[in-house]
Amino acid sequence: MLATVLSSALLGIDAYVVKVEVDVAGGMPYFSTVGLPDSAIKESRDRVTAAIKNSGFYFPPTRITANLAPADIRKAGSAFDLPIAIGVMAATNQIDTARLENAMILGELALDGTIRGIQGGLPIAIAAKENNIKNLILPAENAKEAAIVDGVNIYPIASLSEAAAFLNAEQEIAPEPHTLDTDTQTTQPEMHIDLLDVKGQEHVKRAIEVAAAGGHNLIMIGPPGSGKTMIAKRIPSILPRLSMDESLETTKIQSIIGILPSDTPLVVTRPYRSPHHTISDAGLIGGGNVPRPGEVSLAHNGVLFLDELPEFRRNVLEVMRQPLEDRQVTISRAAASLTYPANFMLVAAMNPCPCGFFSDPSRDCKCTPTQIQNYVSRISGPLLDRIDIQVEVPAVKYAELSAETTGEPSVRVQERVEAARQIQHGRFAGTTIHANAGMQSKQIREYCKVDDQAQDLLRVAINQLGLSARAYDRILKVARTIADLDQNPNIEAVHVSEAIQYRSLDRSFWKE
Repeated sequence: MLATVLSSALLGIDAYVVKVEVDVAGGMPYFSTVGLPDSAIKESRDRVTAAIKNSGFYFPPTRITANLAPADIRKAGSAFDLPIAIGVMAATNQIDTARLENAMILGELALDGTIRGIQGGLPIAIAAKENNIKNLILPAENAKEAAIVDGVNIYPIASLSEAAAFLNAEQEIAPEPHTLDTDTQTTQPEMHIDLLDVKGQEHVKRAIEVAAAGGHNLIMIGPPGSGKTMIAKRIPSILPRLSMDESLETTKIQSIIGILPSDTPLVVTRPYRSPHHTISDAGLIGGGNVPRPGEVSLAHNGVLFLDELPEFRRNVLEVMRQPLEDRQVTISRAAASLTYPANFMLVAAMNPCPCGFFSDPSRDCKCTPTQIQNYVSRISGPLLDRIDIQVEVPAVKYAELSAETTGEPSVRVQERVEAARQIQHGRFAGTTIHANAGMQSKQIREYCKVDDQAQDLLRVAINQLGLSARAYDRILKVARTIADLDQNPNIEAVHVSEAIQYRSLDRSFWKE
């Protein structure tokens, strides 16, 4: 006898419907799974067999074939355990098929019949809604996440016995309440870290405010202990609040990778990722036989912080060039070619030399000029070409550390950043550009016009300070952001002057 159960599988950050067709026929006992399954799905026959028997149901000692359609797409994971088990039980008349007609079922089975959580609850619920499937049966720990989607009844199930009783109308289960806030912007919780914690470094705080306001990539260079990492961790606290679309997209990525907490159905804070410098290129941009997202995608809509930038392997840094340019990453493998979003703000930190004390007035640097040049040259020009703001972070003096006065709290800086972003949203409405950092030559010519005094400053910067022509566009983009922070429609000389200050490392370390 044949039974069909609707299920779902992940493809990128989205999901698609899978038909689980289970045929129970005569013959020698044999259980096969077809439809391009991975090893975890092939092993499901053992979990399904044990779970059915240990739950007190009949398992037929005959030939069983489970087909996962469409059969031309490779499928991965253990979420097909429950639909295969339900299919076997429906094919042997142990489950009424009436409630299967408009229901999608997923879940991993333990050997005793309990149901464990799966990955991708949110995109699966979205796929159910898009395909007009009204009921979604899935593990209880994924219910809150899936209940974000309106228009789909989410039924949390704890065991195979409970699923069978529900499908046979022997037990009623209340759908999980819909949890999505209808506001267009999420409510950000109170942050545990704040710019108030940072003593001194006022010019660096200003630089990260400009970077956050325009979505600019940033690199900080300074001796050990100057506060680079501490400052970087506080950048998400001044970034604009996530919109609902951004929050859903961020949640989907964390859901498919399996790092979304069960008590956090919706991500409402911007991601902050800080991979170790030993990370591989596949770990950074994603990879695997069935491509999975890497750190650049996990940092989508947030911050990717690379500490000790020169310590990263050259090939690892170079693979970031395409995501930084396109705001997405495409991973091609024999099994599939998938595209993941990667719209992140790159924040990097590094020492000025191998020992870390070059240009530090209080400690002597023992590095030779050749060693310093070799150290900083580990970062290629094309990568630096995608970093708009370069700022030096000197060691903090004792007077600043011991002072009781504090700077501005993050919430006040965030207000200015959001006001500047609103100006940019209006400026780039109807385009794929979301912030000043994304401007190309056409937009720079249109929105970054300067007066004669500002042009004179730019001429001096290019001709006398040793800055390159490619730094010209970056200075204009940053100046546009500074003007937006001042709520000024025109770029004035003071804005250009400040933007030039953020290119000082070009002439100090990287002669362009």
